[in-house]
Amino acid sequence: MDVTTRQGAFRGAPTSHGWAFKGIPYAAAPVGAARFAAPGPPEPHQGVADATAYGPTVSTPPQRSPVMDALLPDPHRPGDNGLNLNVWTPDVTGRAPVLVFIHGGGFATGAGSTTAFDGTAFARDGVVAVTINYRLAAEGFGLFPDAPPNRGLLDMIAALEWVRADIAAFGGDPGRVTVCGESAGAMAVCTLLAMPRARGLFRRAISQSGTAHHVHTAERGRLVTAELATELGVEPTAAAIARVPVDKLHAASNLVMNRLTSGQDPRFSEFTRLTFQPVVDGDILPEHPFAAVAAGASPDVDLLIGANAEEYGLFVAPTGMWDKLTDEALVATTARIHADPEAMISAYRSRRPGASPAELFVAIQSDWFCVAPTERLVAARRDAGNPVHAYQFAWRPPTHDARVGACHTLEVPFVFDTLDDPWGIELRGPAAPRALADEVHAAWVAFVRDGDPGWPGYGAQGCARRLDVPSTTVTDPWAEARESWSGRPF
Repeated sequence: MDVTTRQGAFRGAPTSHGWAFKGIPYAAAPVGAARFAAPGPPEPHQGVADATAYGPTVSTPPQRSPVMDALLPDPHRPGDNGLNLNVWTPDVTGRAPVLVFIHGGGFATGAGSTTAFDGTAFARDGVVAVTINYRLAAEGFGLFPDAPPNRGLLDMIAALEWVRADIAAFGGDPGRVTVCGESAGAMAVCTLLAMPRARGLFRRAISQSGTAHHVHTAERGRLVTAELATELGVEPTAAAIARVPVDKLHAASNLVMNRLTSGQDPRFSEFTRLTFQPVVDGDILPEHPFAAVAAGASPDVDLLIGANAEEYGLFVAPTGMWDKLTDEALVATTARIHADPEAMISAYRSRRPGASPAELFVAIQSDWFCVAPTERLVAARRDAGNPVHAYQFAWRPPTHDARVGACHTLEVPFVFDTLDDPWGIELRGPAAPRALADEVHAAWVAFVRDGDPGWPGYGAQGCARRLDVPSTTVTDPWAEARESWSGRPF
């Protein structure tokens, strides 16, 4: 099957439910002078380009945790132009709604070609699915005086602009686009809601385990750049960084990420979130995205947003940290995010009599990093009078001695209906409930199609869908997180 776009024709491959077109460049290759520039238009080509295999991945530091690398491996495919996307369509002659998925990875790792993000099930159910790559770490989010800021966000905008212009050739409706993301991808989705350049590029948005709080001030962004430049022994400019060999840049990036977020260096005691992330630069991102959402940004965009019940279980149970966490370590880690750690721990323990330090750590860190910010964003969105549906993914697998819980990333193969894919299968186990995958996937399809996932909006009662076996509609599922973190800035 061939389709023709503005840049040329592409040949896809049949799937069990339609067609797949992979590795399509949506922007010019970010190499040479373009490496730290805003994305340019894709290069046109003659003839029919092969689009039957995934394209190159972007330059990215290796995952810092061998455990995470084994559980949730990133694909690495060589090539110059990692700014490419993949399309699954039920019918190139149709006019189907479109889902554009932005991958996670802390704005430092990940790829849209991860096999669990295969969009065949969406095509089966009448949705055109698109997954994208974008520049990461220093190349995508480093703040330099001689380069445009937020290049990773600009890549996402370029991909959405490509979708608006060319998705009709693949049977998609450019007027019914839903942008969706998980983890850092979800943070990006919430940030896109606040970006003037993103207006009109999507009708709906889905945020899975990410909020609008994960941005740097310009001052914080310059601190990251300065530390990276010091580690490399170069000037803190894009031109200087560009002269550094890629493997050396990646090694230094990982060292800096560890240094700034580990809590071991007193110079960075207040640096508790991601090292590389979007920057409020006053132009591309004019203001803090939470403030923009609270003020009513993107009122015409339907929003589906949620979090998993035990987000931090991913980083504790599989890593061996569970049995090593002591009461002293719990106090020390909580002190990094709360002024009165003993009081915070006591409050959580009062609701969990007999809980171990590891269980308390997972609860506190999950609420701080994701759950409480999600509740606050949902409430702000509702109070601004804008549409929002909420969910909590709560199914707990039996893996890792049943300690992993409904952890970060666990819902992804349920959304894509890819439970048989090896990515993440050690987390969910080989017998994950297919009925729940059917339900979750169907809810996402329904939301992409018409803005209604199948349960009431959040509203005054705080209605949300608790996705479990069985699933139920609940009210105020995040009361503990809201009460525990009330009044505290994130």
